[in-house]
Amino acid sequence: MKLYFSPNPNPRLAVAVARFLQSPVEYEFARPFHPEQRERFRKLNPNLSIPILELADRTIWEADAIACYLSQLARSEFWPTGERLPDLIRWLSWGYWTFVRACNMVQFERVTRQRYGLGPVRRELLEEGLEDFSASAEILDQHFRSADWLIGDGVTYADFRLATFLPLADVAGLPLADFPRVAAWHDRLMAIPAWRYPFEGLEAPELPPAPANSQSG
Repeated sequence: MKLYFSPNPNPRLAVAVARFLQSPVEYEFARPFHPEQRERFRKLNPNLSIPILELADRTIWEADAIACYLSQLARSEFWPTGERLPDLIRWLSWGYWTFVRACNMVQFERVTRQRYGLGPVRRELLEEGLEDFSASAEILDQHFRSADWLIGDGVTYADFRLATFLPLADVAGLPLADFPRVAAWHDRLMAIPAWRYPFEGLEAPELPPAPANSQSG
């Protein structure tokens, strides 16, 4: 198996999952939108996006699908099954449209747009993202009053997925300090080596630095 990745948040998520599960995969840094690479990667994923997991007879794309497959391969409850499966689907569904989306909106305006010179921060989108972040982070903060993890007594893919953008929290200026239990959850995740730096030992170029004033918007 080969996992195509980049340092961006969703490919990072897939690599973190593979590293956490100790999956038997080969890693390859990829630039599918590069003109010289488009045709090669279009055969692997018509969307030209990564991560992509290449198997002997097919490919799996999208981080959630890759995480599900690798968990099944490892026979791991990192992707909960049985009675806990509805909880996983609940957190993934809710998180995608609330907490994860809000984190992405904020980091895109303050980090991605500035990193790649896509124009000034769009204040209305930034403010919407910050409002949605606070609303959803409050729900998570309440959950963590009586739990260390989203499901059960240990880390699962739900934790990895909802925290996709939290490694960018400092540079994006996400107000984690306003939600101490969410911040503590983030710290617990960062204590996991596969999550803290999934690219250890891999050829993974660093992303261009964001301007120092990226939070000014």
